[in-house]
Amino acid sequence: MWGVIPAAGHGSRIQPLAFSKELLPVGSRTEDGVERPCAVSEYLVERMIRGGADKICFVISPGKSDILEYFGDQYGGARIAYVVQPSAEGLCDAIFRSACVVGDTEPVLVGLPDTIWFPSDALATLPDVSLSFLLFPVEHPEFFDAVVLEGNAVREVQVKHSSPASRWVWGAFRMSATGFRELEALWQTPERQDEYFGTLVNAYLEKGGAAIGVQTGESYVDVGTLNGYRTAMTLLLTQQDRRPSLLRGRPRTKAGLGHMELVNE
Repeated sequence: MWGVIPAAGHGSRIQPLAFSKELLPVGSRTEDGVERPCAVSEYLVERMIRGGADKICFVISPGKSDILEYFGDQYGGARIAYVVQPSAEGLCDAIFRSACVVGDTEPVLVGLPDTIWFPSDALATLPDVSLSFLLFPVEHPEFFDAVVLEGNAVREVQVKHSSPASRWVWGAFRMSATGFRELEALWQTPERQDEYFGTLVNAYLEKGGAAIGVQTGESYVDVGTLNGYRTAMTLLLTQQDRRPSLLRGRPRTKAGLGHMELVNE
């Protein structure tokens, strides 16, 4: 299974930074008995591995070589590939840039690298269907993509709606190989080229597609703002799982991260 991580954004809400926002230190990990900072995107990589991904694709902009240097070609037993998004053309463009590496036979997980959420194994609850969303309850769904359900079937995704009909927002999602290609084909039609994944999903549903919402998320924080950063630090302090707990030690390769051992704690 692939995990696709769109990481080409500028991070303007939390600038100025001297590095990519995906490498913002949040929380810590232990390396050789010494506690060290943990990059925010490591939390998503770890959660994808827990969810079954054995390959990760970072979609980066041309100026984000520091992500490649940091992660290298392997992390936690998962191989890592990189695809370049020449300019920030939205989430859909970033996701489907990965089509050149993910192939036609494996399911795909997608998450946002500047978020931290719990439980850390929640991706494993997503079913093997065309499209399923991992949902989280939030106080201000108007800032996110709220997902309206009928039972567990997705009826609509309300993209940053001022008065959303649901307080459950998606934090990550899974597509089957078929679902990925169907959504990509729809997005590539001349009348679409959606920037937001939610609007593409609404069109997919209108054309007879189906999606499932899974309400197993408990807490969700967007670390892309200073307030979100503070909230994430507080959240990590209140969780028993304070850092990527499947990871022990920091691998060493010329490119950055190489082999890292997975352990159960």
